[in-house]
This record gives sequence, structure tokens and C-alpha cells, in this order.
Amino acid sequence: MKKITIVSPCYNEEDNVEACHETVRAIFERELPGYEREHIFIDNCSSDRTVEILKGIAARDPSVKIVVNARNFGVFRSTFNGLRHATGDATLVMLPVDLQDPPELLPEFVKLWEQGYEIVAGARSTREETFALRTSRKIFYRLVNALSDFELSPDVGEFQLIDRKVLEAVLKHNDHYPYIRGIIASVGFKRIIIPYTWRARKRGVSKHNLFMLVDQALNAIFAFTKAPMRACTFVGTGIAAASILFALFSVVAYLFGWGVGPRGTTTIIVALFFLSGIQLLFIGMLGEYITSIHNQVRGGPMVIERELVNIGNESAAEAPPARIAKAKARA
Repeated sequence: MKKITIVSPCYNEEDNVEACHETVRAIFERELPGYEREHIFIDNCSSDRTVEILKGIAARDPSVKIVVNARNFGVFRSTFNGLRHATGDATLVMLPVDLQDPPELLPEFVKLWEQGYEIVAGARSTREETFALRTSRKIFYRLVNALSDFELSPDVGEFQLIDRKVLEAVLKHNDHYPYIRGIIASVGFKRIIIPYTWRARKRGVSKHNLFMLVDQALNAIFAFTKAPMRACTFVGTGIAAASILFALFSVVAYLFGWGVGPRGTTTIIVALFFLSGIQLLFIGMLGEYITSIHNQVRGGPMVIERELVNIGNESAAEAPPARIAKAKARA
């Protein structure tokens, strides 16, 4: 029997974790009876009853596994760490417990995976959200896609079913702040994209504020493209060339007596502040790269786990045949 792993990050989601578990369990019983279910919940140090509820679910259902983080490490770090505990033949990378990504698509994802697709990615073609936020997301995805060295499909998030070999390739990345959808896109493999409607949240409050969205956007741009630094080079070269041309023009104008206007300070002030702003912008871009390098070379664990529930000694780096051989050896 093949195993399907579902990874669900959560933070202060006491109103949603029970519904998420029941929805996934019902889908497997109704439409995927021939598959073993593994549902991993990663709690980001919730301050409400989320962990208590999850432990109650895990006590009733051994297919449910829980990773409790020592603090809030962010959705991408905690999800990537949760993938390390996945032991399935295929893994649904992220199913948030608010169910804005429809778990009803999982049977279709599994069917396409069985047909030979190693990545079955959901694309949020329609979003039940405000026009401003929807437009901002579209601009961001198009921008990243245009700047990336590889194709990053627009509107594709972490709602993807990936084969075991793809998961192993993803987990080889040692990134202090993993942009998971970008890593999946960068490893290649045979892919198919399924559009769906991203539903509005029914219970609870979203933890993704504007600052977090901007932080994730900058992480994507600086992690998977050289465009910011190249833009600095091109703009700097252009300004330097324009300055040389202006200097030559000033000399010619002086020799031919074309300079009839009084020399003022406006041009100097405007040029000074403009060039200073450009320099600060470029230093800021350079600082983003240096900060990323600094965090990477410092090392240390991506996530510190406080507690594991229903999780044994299986290694996420082991393929299913290796796990079977180990189980036979123990027997």
C-alpha cells in the first residue's frame, strides 16, 4: 500500500485543526481507500489550544503526527522542517489548516501522480480576496518569473503533490530561509499544473500580514535571481556614462560661450540627493545579499523542535524501499 503524506503548518489555529484533520481523513476513506495516510501537523509554538487539540487527535488517530516548535520560526522554515519527517511515497507539500487550498483536489493529484507526473502543482487561478491584494500577488509572481533563472509558474504556491525523488532533491538544499515553491521549481522533473479557486478563510484570522508578505517576496527575489545586483550594475553604469557626457557637454558649452544662465545651487542639490538616494538603494540591495550570506554561514538548526508526537526514528532521507528493508531487519 502506497503512502501519501500531507504536511499542515499551523499557528494559533484551534478553530481549524480538527476540521482539517476530519476533512483529510474523510477524503482518504471515501476516495483514496487504497492508500495509507500520513498527516503531519507542524505547530509554530501556538499560544492557544492548538497543540492540546492536536494531541487529542493524534491519540485517536496514529496516522497523525505532530511537530511542536520551540518558537515561531515562520511558515517556510517550519514547513521545510516538516518535510524532513515525511515518509510517504508522495507528499502534499503544504495544506494549511484553514483549507483555503482545497483538499478535495488531492484524489485528482494522486491520480495524475500515478500516471507518471512527478510534480502535480495547484495554481491559484482564482482568489476569493480583495482586488488590491489579488493584483499585488499577480504583479509579484510575474516579476519573480521574469527575473528568475528558471520558470517559476505564476500563482503556484506550496499546494503541490511531489514524488519521493523530488522530495529528496528538495531536502538536499541547505537554505536558512527556504523559499519552497522556488526550490521545487528549480529541481526540475515532470510537472503538471492544475488551476483551482483559492477560497476565503472561514474561521480564525490569517497570520500573514503585509510585512510577512513583503518579507517573503524579497526572499524570493534575492534567493533565486541575480537581477537586483545586475540592475545596480546597469543603472550605475548608465549614471556614470550620463555624467561623463554631461561633463563633455559642459566643456564644449563653456568653450563656445553657450552658458548664459547664472550658476545656481538647485542642480547641485538635486543631483546630490538623487545620487545619494541611488547609492543608498544599491547599498540596501547589497545588504540584503550580505545578510542572507551571513545567516547562511552562521549555521545552526533551521528549526528547534520542542516535542514530537507519533514520530519514530524514520529518516526523511530514506526512500520507501529503504524503510521496508529496515523494518524487515528489525523484525
